[in-house]
Amino acid sequence: PTPCLRCLLATKHDATRSTRPASHPIHQKKKKTEKESGASRSASDAVFNWSPPPSALLSASNESLLSFPPRVVAAAAMAPGLYSDIGKKTRDLLYKDYNTHQKFSLTTCSPHGVAITAAGTRKNESIFGELQTQIKNKNLTVDVKANSESDLLTTITVDQFGTPGLKSILSLVVPDQRSGKLELQYLHEYAGVNASVGLNSNPMVNLSGVFGSSALSVGVDVSFDTATSNFTKYNAALSLTNPDLIASLHLNNHGDTLTASYYHIVKQHSSTAVGAELSHSFSRNESTLIFGSQHSLDPHTSVKARFNNYGMASALVQHEWRPKSFVTISGEVDTKAIEKSTKVGLSLVLKH
Repeated sequence: PTPCLRCLLATKHDATRSTRPASHPIHQKKKKTEKESGASRSASDAVFNWSPPPSALLSASNESLLSFPPRVVAAAAMAPGLYSDIGKKTRDLLYKDYNTHQKFSLTTCSPHGVAITAAGTRKNESIFGELQTQIKNKNLTVDVKANSESDLLTTITVDQFGTPGLKSILSLVVPDQRSGKLELQYLHEYAGVNASVGLNSNPMVNLSGVFGSSALSVGVDVSFDTATSNFTKYNAALSLTNPDLIASLHLNNHGDTLTASYYHIVKQHSSTAVGAELSHSFSRNESTLIFGSQHSLDPHTSVKARFNNYGMASALVQHEWRPKSFVTISGEVDTKAIEKSTKVGLSLVLKH
């Protein structure tokens, strides 16, 4: 119903107090009691004064933002991320989960933060096995991984290391004594920095940084070999993000390779998206184009397909038959020689 003149005058006189006449139909709703109002204010304060641990922002790419309060979601959305995040959406669309071999993985988790994963991969006539144990305790994560090639990889990660937003990672592969590496990651509202150094007498030093916002960011990635005093890598990238479109530009291989990519969300409710990647090598004067798409048939089943300018076509279907447990069937074929080149891959990931 349209407010009466008395309502409008009363509201204009005192906007902070509800002085509208209760006799008008618009005021027939039941007023909150003093106790209900106090509880509502307390709940609101709890949400907007909630202070997140920095690990929540650092792992936002792996966790659902829906589990965080609005304030945390806004902060994570404004961060440009790390250099490796530029173009990641397109790479995941075009390359993730595609395989032409057989893979099996089983993970069991305990309520005390211990997870054990056993995995096996068969490729051609070779079989590769891996056993991983992960222990989490507050901000500390210890990851020990052993494989069938007698390598033992140990990774120690500390979130919130000394200052908010800083993560430290120490890794070592046994028996390779020169494989030790110390890495620091810092994620800020308008910057993301990653630095690593080898733990040996002539270490390799890597530094990458991204500056900007979630809408527009630029980044650089360089590596310096102290043994030869040369830069072994210097790359640059640019990222532009809209609500339904992500575009990026990379200059790699000492400026020899230029790569442009885009990721476009067609339908949000069905996770329908398309993407493409175009790479050009100036030294070889060659270009590679690959494009693909994805679509969710239902909340638990998705399909993907891709095709490149060399005639290679791939497709996969993935089904989540229980929470975090997936079965994926993928295939690849050379359209120029269909009868000779068909390959099929199977992946089974179980988590309990």
